[in-house]
Amino acid sequence: MRTHPERAPRGIVLFAPGAGGDPARYADTIDRIVAAGYIVSAATHERFDARHASAEQMCERAVGLADALEGIDRPDLPVVAIGHSAGGWAALCLAGARPRGREGGLLDVPVERRVRKAIALAPPMGWFAAPDAWATVHAEIEILSGAADGVTPPETAQIARRSPRPVNLRTYPGVGHLDVMTVLPPGVSVTPGLDHAAFLDKLASDMVDALP
Repeated sequence: MRTHPERAPRGIVLFAPGAGGDPARYADTIDRIVAAGYIVSAATHERFDARHASAEQMCERAVGLADALEGIDRPDLPVVAIGHSAGGWAALCLAGARPRGREGGLLDVPVERRVRKAIALAPPMGWFAAPDAWATVHAEIEILSGAADGVTPPETAQIARRSPRPVNLRTYPGVGHLDVMTVLPPGVSVTPGLDHAAFLDKLASDMVDALP
């Protein structure tokens, strides 16, 4: 857990990484959120292959976010859940979205009523395709997508408009699925033509602006 040493906290941010499991890869965004005065919980999670992720592996991200909130004794502060890819999926779960597994069964994921907003970066939306998946959403939702993302294309985020709560969808031109990371995984390059540093600065700024 990280806090700004000189500022009274404005709120709590629960951050979940993608399938790689390492929040340190999102340092630019997390540093900016801490600097803005938020308590940030960004735990390390199990690494798994996103192409073959099991329901149990996905649910672990959501459970990890909920467990982190239990350890922060500040019931007076607003809470925002943020995550990338599998972590974004988890943030949507805490906001009340109801995922189903590959066999169609409803997954047992935690829902956190204290979450005021969920910000999901490139989340896999197929898990939320059922007609009732969005009916119980209780928080605002913001989904940030990259126009060059071939893993979770921006058009898949449109399904979130079924939510009864406000939804904001934002698409960044020329951005791929992993470009939201400060440090990309080994063997992965920035999407050709993208000014990575400028994009990360813009992304962090937009995310701080979206916080309550």
